[in-house]
Amino acid sequence: MNTYTSPVPMPALDATAPEIYREIYGMPMFVITPTLDLEASKDFWIRGLGFVDLFSIPGQLTHLRRWAFQDVLLVLGERMGEAPAMSVNFSCVLSEIEATAARCEELVPGCASEPREMPWNSVELTVVTPENTRVVLTAARPIDLDGPQAAALREQGFHFLKK
Repeated sequence: MNTYTSPVPMPALDATAPEIYREIYGMPMFVITPTLDLEASKDFWIRGLGFVDLFSIPGQLTHLRRWAFQDVLLVLGERMGEAPAMSVNFSCVLSEIEATAARCEELVPGCASEPREMPWNSVELTVVTPENTRVVLTAARPIDLDGPQAAALREQGFHFLKK
């Protein structure tokens, strides 16, 4: 069996987030988010959502990143209406959910939902950013590998990687 190293840690109650990934790579996926206020949006994504400014072209764009393959390009442009223009999900770990919600709420009151347990075995936090992007942070919950949920998944052909 081939092993695959993911930037996302295995689900665990004590999982820790990987470091910010600053290497340059061919991005398999990224989000482009237009904003009327590049500096305010950049500040929210960095201080609220935990991204870093990988690089900026002043007055034009900012390339933000969290973990590997979590890239966002903020570009100067029109806001896409009142309803969230786009929705994007990013993996995180359980310990990041509450702190991220608190930081975002401090910056823009009312922008974050209450974290919710989802039927697909995750906890999710939804945040609407100043430029009106719906960001969902998804933290996987651990599966008891000896329990009925894991047994049912194995019967369907799923395999579990060991920690």
